[in-house]
Amino acid sequence: MNQLSLFGDDKTETSVGPVSDLVGALTEFNEFGKSTELVSRNDIPYFVNEYWTAGQRQAHSIHEISYRACFKAQLPQFFIERLTSAGDVVYDPFMGRGTTPVQAALMGRHAYGNDINPLSVLLTRPRLHPVTVKEVDQTLLNLRINPKNEITEELLAFYHPKTLSELEALKAFLLTNAPLDKSNPDPILDWIRMVSINRLSGHSPGFFSGRSMPPNQAVSVKAQLKINEKLGLSPPQRDIKKVISKKTKSLLKDGGVSSNIVSSLFVGHASNTIEIPDGHVKLVVTSPPFLDIVQYAADNWLRCWFAGIDPSQVKIDIHRKIESWTEMVHLVLKEQARILCHGGYVAFEVGEVRNKTVLLEELVWKAAEGLPFDRLGVMVNEQDFTKTANCWGVDNGSKGTNTNRIVLLQRN
Repeated sequence: MNQLSLFGDDKTETSVGPVSDLVGALTEFNEFGKSTELVSRNDIPYFVNEYWTAGQRQAHSIHEISYRACFKAQLPQFFIERLTSAGDVVYDPFMGRGTTPVQAALMGRHAYGNDINPLSVLLTRPRLHPVTVKEVDQTLLNLRINPKNEITEELLAFYHPKTLSELEALKAFLLTNAPLDKSNPDPILDWIRMVSINRLSGHSPGFFSGRSMPPNQAVSVKAQLKINEKLGLSPPQRDIKKVISKKTKSLLKDGGVSSNIVSSLFVGHASNTIEIPDGHVKLVVTSPPFLDIVQYAADNWLRCWFAGIDPSQVKIDIHRKIESWTEMVHLVLKEQARILCHGGYVAFEVGEVRNKTVLLEELVWKAAEGLPFDRLGVMVNEQDFTKTANCWGVDNGSKGTNTNRIVLLQRN
């Protein structure tokens, strides 16, 4: 059967639209033995192919920081290597765990990022400043962690009493010696905090906690107590210095970033980044909060506790109405138009939500209308385990996000 027949009456063959080097690269792409399929839905050009794959190459080890709803490093890498040169500024206004700025730094570009959640800076900044395993281990060796007598009792659902006492002491030490409001803290302490944040809860002895859920989201205390009861286990004692050292070795096994990289990270709303000059950015690669399906604050409550962040003060956008989400995206794209140089690009990745009844790329396409962009189309990275029909919401018996859909814009 012709694949196009699976799409229905509103999906047709199409021309590629505006002339662009990127459009040409997508149209001619054939690195994995498949030709790009050019189709149209509601007058939006789509470029469907397998543009990268998990089997293509493993991402650099320094990316292995768990965070819910983050995209793979191959996504920004695809655009960075085709649309930028060494020394160009690459930016993500919703940086999350920092995949885009970290990948940009690894590729010799200047790394810029922003997020409304200060936790994102704590996850990203340490990986943009070179450290070595030896330096971290030496600092850990000299670090005197005097256990706290006062502990947060409810967290005993996750931790052995001695482990929790040491974590409370480490938390206090870091808040005193590498405070959150300091823009250039000691890079080794900054690194230790980042690793600690990412070892707070998980499902193996490589975490500070007893057996919990995978580390990209923390369960509630009530849920953890149920896990403990079901398994018949109490949280074992952990050597927190050994856990930090082991994760450090894993993150740095491929090396770190160059000391020549310029990086700038900001905390604020993505529609108002006054710190970035007009026309300063060459490429934006990003993915916004998706309507109401990902509860970022709830997922990160334990990380915020350790970092000393009050999650109730982090005004993360959660939009339940399509109209308000589209308006938010419009304001963000308006800001990207300001900071992008002429000819610069936006790669705006969205996922599948509400059982694929809402195609967010159509909302982004609408949000860009009237702004100084050429709307080039939507790139669909089709994974090995999906059908092309799945791009249009056809059920193939799987759940979750099966494709990367990336709205492509060029500043005119």
